[in-house]
Amino acid sequence: MNFGTFLDPTALAIVGGGTVASAILRSPLRDVGRAIVALRALPRRPFSADPLIEQIGAFSRIAKRHGVLALDRSVIADPDVAAAIADIVDGHGPAQVAARLHYLRRARIERHVSVADIWAGMAEAAPSMGMVGTLVGLVAMFVQMTDPQAIGGAMAVALLATLYGALLGNLVALPIAARLRTAARIEAFERQRLEAPLVALAAREEPQPVSFSPARRSEAA
Repeated sequence: MNFGTFLDPTALAIVGGGTVASAILRSPLRDVGRAIVALRALPRRPFSADPLIEQIGAFSRIAKRHGVLALDRSVIADPDVAAAIADIVDGHGPAQVAARLHYLRRARIERHVSVADIWAGMAEAAPSMGMVGTLVGLVAMFVQMTDPQAIGGAMAVALLATLYGALLGNLVALPIAARLRTAARIEAFERQRLEAPLVALAAREEPQPVSFSPARRSEAA
């Protein structure tokens, strides 16, 4: 079988270009860029919180031995953990640290959902763009009915556009959307595990109010 027979630049441009244009019109350009960048995450292993939990344990030992201000010099790659440690160093209590982590986790989930929705939208648009290509090919074929050589090319566009739309929607965009959603659910669950040790560290290192007894005040006077 000659696979070159199934390659048609016109049909591919109509389907591919139309699908991308649909995604750009549906969503902000920033989210479309994120959807493309998210492809780099597909070959990676699912997110695990275990290394970060071990790092938080190390931070807890450092703070206990050298004081919480020693954590200010730590290099933290994960942005959520870095934000929580910064709050702890600044003296914020466990409730504030928990609220910050919850907000960051929800914001991350929303970003992941928007990216997956873009690929799901492309999966919906691709077959429709295939039908558009089919109509374009049929129109071109009917216009050139007097030219037998041109009929074959127009018919190829009409048929291959439908094929490209089905393949792009069901074998590319839809699986990508499903895998991104799965990865997002795993990461959201794993990041929830970070809250307990960070909140515990914040509770231990929370500054305690200093109170003076009446006896001490009279001695000071």
